[in-house]
Amino acid sequence: MSAVLPAPATTTLRQRAHWTDWVAHAALFLIALALVVFLALPLVAILVKSVQDKSGAFNGIANFVSYLATPALRASLGHSVGVALLVTVISVPLAFGYAYALSRSCMPAKSLFRTIALVPLLAPSLLSALSLIYWFGNQGLARGVIQALGGDTIYGAPGIAIAECFAVFPHLVMILLSALSLADARLYEAAAAMGTSTRRRFFTITLPGAKYGLISAALVAFTLVITDFGIPKVIGGNFNMLATDVFKLVIGQQDFQRGAVVGLLLLTPAVLAFVIDALVQRQRTAMLGARAVPYRPKPARGFDAAMTGYAVVVSALMLAMIGMAAFASFASFWPYNLKPTLRHYTMGLVDAEVGSAFVNSVELAAGTALFGTVIVFVGAYLLEKTRGLASMRPLLRLLATLPMAVPGLVLGLGYIFFFNAPGNPLHFLYGTMPILVICTIAHFYTTGHLTAVTALKQLDDEFESVSASLKVPFFKTFWRVTLPICTPTLIDIARYFFINAMTTISAVVFLYSPDTKVAAVAILNLDEAGDAGPAAACAMLITAGSTVVTLLFIALGWWVERRTQAWRNTTSR
Repeated sequence: MSAVLPAPATTTLRQRAHWTDWVAHAALFLIALALVVFLALPLVAILVKSVQDKSGAFNGIANFVSYLATPALRASLGHSVGVALLVTVISVPLAFGYAYALSRSCMPAKSLFRTIALVPLLAPSLLSALSLIYWFGNQGLARGVIQALGGDTIYGAPGIAIAECFAVFPHLVMILLSALSLADARLYEAAAAMGTSTRRRFFTITLPGAKYGLISAALVAFTLVITDFGIPKVIGGNFNMLATDVFKLVIGQQDFQRGAVVGLLLLTPAVLAFVIDALVQRQRTAMLGARAVPYRPKPARGFDAAMTGYAVVVSALMLAMIGMAAFASFASFWPYNLKPTLRHYTMGLVDAEVGSAFVNSVELAAGTALFGTVIVFVGAYLLEKTRGLASMRPLLRLLATLPMAVPGLVLGLGYIFFFNAPGNPLHFLYGTMPILVICTIAHFYTTGHLTAVTALKQLDDEFESVSASLKVPFFKTFWRVTLPICTPTLIDIARYFFINAMTTISAVVFLYSPDTKVAAVAILNLDEAGDAGPAAACAMLITAGSTVVTLLFIALGWWVERRTQAWRNTTSR
């Protein structure tokens, strides 16, 4: 009997493992299918549309030839590349100096300065364009400054470049802060012992150590600028760029074929930047070894004062952008009557129906945060903590990182071509709130996915191995172990989705209907109608809403950490 009894137990274990594997494989397949349908196929639709004529027949590269033969459209390509390079050259050194001041000096109020640098993340990109118009426009408070500098107007390339610098600055600061924080103090101590000057230490230790961060920051700046739609639309004037050309060709002229061509042109620099960054990261070596000593700046009165002064100047310029938009939103009649009033807020919320658009934005952000967090984290867990379907996992990893290389404007264009096709069974989604949520999740999927994967890789695979040996299904381990440990990460992902959904415009500008118009699109409509005051008021509403939600997420994170992360505290009582 003793030789026979173990057989049923082994059979039961295999059946349970087989059953749970099927569940994991089915869930992983659904995640992959969703990424294919809502990400890959819309991009394929753009490619197909670019090689068709108006009747749908294949015409090869005729649309590309037609585009390049049009001087105005060809000039837009040069404008976009030129402005993107200019912003990159200006913003990266500015952000590096700011990050250097925060990480390598003993300047006071570092938390305050860091918070100020991240404020633009809470505002729609159009806010900086509106502020510049109020500062230096035809009726701006400081319009004489433009003339004193030899310029004619803020509209066009100058305004776009300045506004884009403001918009991309927080992204670059975060990247460069991470790069500068990875420094080994032993290198600086050895250099100091050898009598190396401060300047030489900067060029031989600091800059080489941060070169990968600088390359990543430059690629991010270039990609964000060349694919941005809101700022060129508001302050570009007659200075056409690729992003505005797409909108005019598709919405204004219904020229879907040439619109698809421009969409592919917008996709090209983003993909190239993504590939270059991936190649650079492969060559990256660890800056902190097991014996490394974290760098701690030492007080230096002159240097700290200089860094503080630099941070004050940059912070003041950023606050001037936010402050002007806030001030203009309360001004009675710009620039003749600056008495504070709520007329613009009343006009925007009631007469211009911005109130309903703001509610739509909150619904979009809440749906994106809820469903996006669940989909991203479950997908990352299935990818990293389950086994099987080895041939499909590389494809899923590629699809999960692909959105990082796809501009929102291009993704929205692909959704038009794919979901608006009469024969598509998913056509019923077009023009509804669910498709806005889906598009926004797909647009920002990569960052959430990488955040979840980073958190999951910190957990030992022994959790799943022990669970399997105890015949515990993987989903119970996920619910009882993985989820509680990773709750702070879930909150960070949800906050990221919510804020970006509140402020984005490029991903949804092609997809909204009169019933699903969001607040960022309402700003565009108000600006086009000449209602700059209500537009500024709407931008401030988005900024205020994003700020409140961010504070709520911070409070929730603090509460969750105290309730679920007590095990991290290793101090004995």
